Amino acid sequence: MSALTNAFEAVNAAGHKAFVPYIMAGDGGLHTLRPTILRLQELGVTAIEVGIPFTDPVADGPTIEEAGYRALKEGATLRTVLHELASFREDITVPLVAMTYLNPILAYGVELFAIDAKEAGIEGVIVPDMPLEESGIIHDALRFAGIDLVQLVSLTSSAERIQKLTAASEGFVYAVTVNGITGARQAFEQQLADHFAQLASYTDKPILAGFGISTPEQVQSLSAISNGVIVGSKIVDALTRDDWATIEALVAASKTTISS
Repeated sequence: MSALTNAFEAVNAAGHKAFVPYIMAGDGGLHTLRPTILRLQELGVTAIEVGIPFTDPVADGPTIEEAGYRALKEGATLRTVLHELASFREDITVPLVAMTYLNPILAYGVELFAIDAKEAGIEGVIVPDMPLEESGIIHDALRFAGIDLVQLVSLTSSAERIQKLTAASEGFVYAVTVNGITGARQAFEQQLADHFAQLASYTDKPILAGFGISTPEQVQSLSAISNGVIVGSKIVDALTRDDWATIEALVAASKTTISS
């Protein structure tokens, strides 16, 4: 069993749901990466999704897209982010999941990327612009390094597609809770409960809800039908404003939901 799966199952066994914050590496400078990760660990997050800035993001809403552009201006790249993470690897106590795009991996060199990512504490990789059918481009190298390749499952995926994606996803299944790009939403579609039940019928891997989650109430409601949540835009926005009270409230909400 992978480090990611172990982490999610352990927190569920303790009666809580997983909470995974998304951060944009390099937003505010690479020097902020260490203190941000260490403080999130102290709050009790289950894992951390580390976004790699990219010039042409396809899955990011305005908050994360703008954070990515700021990070690029600060000199953040896939290589510099991995190097920075590796510099304090011994202090990282939770699994890290890298969210990047395919071109930076290919430019880095697939095998070298897998090696360096593992040394930096990366336990999983999400590549939103890489179709499942093309995942063989990087999958063997990641598997050799012991890194999970996580698949995204959308609300509009057919039953056949969901079966393929859940079977292929490693570490956990990333269940997208809205149609479209990331970003805070006021309400979620009513068919979510049925959608998550369908996902659970196809796999025993942890299922995490992501995209659009921005309030403690949404953390609780989505956690009730999944193994946990991933919160992106709201975390990125709060970090930009040094608003740790908001982040603490979101993390705390995952610890008050016991049923699933």
